[in-house]
Amino acid sequence: MFVAERMTKNPITVPSTATIADAARLMKKNHFHRMLVVDNGKLVGYFSDRGIMRVSPSPATTLSRFEVRELLDKLTVKEIMHRKVITVRENATVEEAALIMYNNKVGGLPVVSDVGAVVGIITATDILKTFVNLMGLPEGRTRFTLELDNKVGTIAEISKILADSGVNIDSMITCRKPVGEKYDLVFRIDSAHSEGIKEKLERAGYKVIHTVSIGNSEV
Repeated sequence: MFVAERMTKNPITVPSTATIADAARLMKKNHFHRMLVVDNGKLVGYFSDRGIMRVSPSPATTLSRFEVRELLDKLTVKEIMHRKVITVRENATVEEAALIMYNNKVGGLPVVSDVGAVVGIITATDILKTFVNLMGLPEGRTRFTLELDNKVGTIAEISKILADSGVNIDSMITCRKPVGEKYDLVFRIDSAHSEGIKEKLERAGYKVIHTVSIGNSEV
C-alpha cells in the first residue's frame, strides 16, 4: 500500500503572503488545525491554529474589533509559519509514512512528488484507516495468536492446516518475544470459516494463546 493511494489529494494551501486574517477564515471554514504554505508550487512551510492564536490579541485587549482586524490584516503567514517541514514522497509505502510520523512525533505529513510539488497530505487517521482495511476488520475476521518456536517450516505447516480446512488467510504477521527464541504468529481469517480451527491447530501441537472475532460477522 502506497502513500499516493491513501492520502488526501490536492490539499488546500496558502501563499506566505496571505494575511493572518485570511488564513484564519480559511482554516475555520474548512475545520483545519494546520495549513501548508506554498509559494510558486514549492512547499515553504506550515502553520497551525496555535500560531494564529499566539499573535492574536488577548480577549482582554482594549483594542476595538476594527483595530484587531486591522492588526491581523497587516500580519502575514510568513511571520508565523514553521520553515522546517517533514515530508514524504507519494511513492513511499504507508509503513514508511507511519515510521516518519512516529519518529518525529507528528500527526500528519505533506506528500510531495519527485519534483517537490505538493500533491497531498497523509495523516495518522489515514494510517489507522489503512490498518483497519488491510486487516479486513469491517467484514468480520477472527484473529488467532499462536506462540511458536523459531523453527524453519512452521508457518508452512500452519498454512497447510488452514488450506486443508478450506480456509484462506487474510493477513499474517509475526512478533518477536522480548526475550528468548519464541515468537507470536498472528493471522486473521473469515469469521464465518473459523469454527473448529483452534482445535485443529492444537491437535497438531500448536499453542493457541488467544482468539477473538472482530467486525460485523458473527462466528
